[in-house]
Amino acid sequence: MSSYHIEIEVEAAKALAKIGEPDRTRIARRIEALAQDPRPSGCEKLKGMSEAFRVRRGNYRIIYTVDDVLTVVNVTRIGNRKDVYR
Repeated sequence: MSSYHIEIEVEAAKALAKIGEPDRTRIARRIEALAQDPRPSGCEKLKGMSEAFRVRRGNYRIIYTVDDVLTVVNVTRIGNRKDVYR
């Protein structure tokens, strides 16, 4: 399996910067792991959003899309589980 390139949108990067330190490090590691396996066990395809997936990390969710042709994982949103889907 080839390695994917990770792209984080500005909105997601700002949201990650606002998260407290222990969780921020865990989320960053989870995002880095998507480069090796963009569809890990536990990821779910979101309904109503074309080609969007989500992975959980504690109380936070990482929303992203995968382009298999360009081998790119684009992280679009990061947030608390109660707010990220709004």
